[in-house]
Amino acid sequence: MNKITKSYTGVILATLLSVSLTGCSHWSKRDRNTAIGAGVGAVGGHVLTNGSGLGTLGGAAVGGVIGHQVNK
Repeated sequence: MNKITKSYTGVILATLLSVSLTGCSHWSKRDRNTAIGAGVGAVGGHVLTNGSGLGTLGGAAVGGVIGHQVNK
């Protein structure tokens, strides 16, 4: 990858990240906790099962449920 392509890639990724985060600004605290729990659970499931798709989905589901129940 040349220098120009790397800089464009960084700009595009930063733009996509900022746009996607503004889409979540109206969420309630419970919605945010559910999304964070699902994300953390997906990463945990992926790591614990050595990249298994089923483990990643299972981790996301369990993490989402736990995140939803926090501060209930």
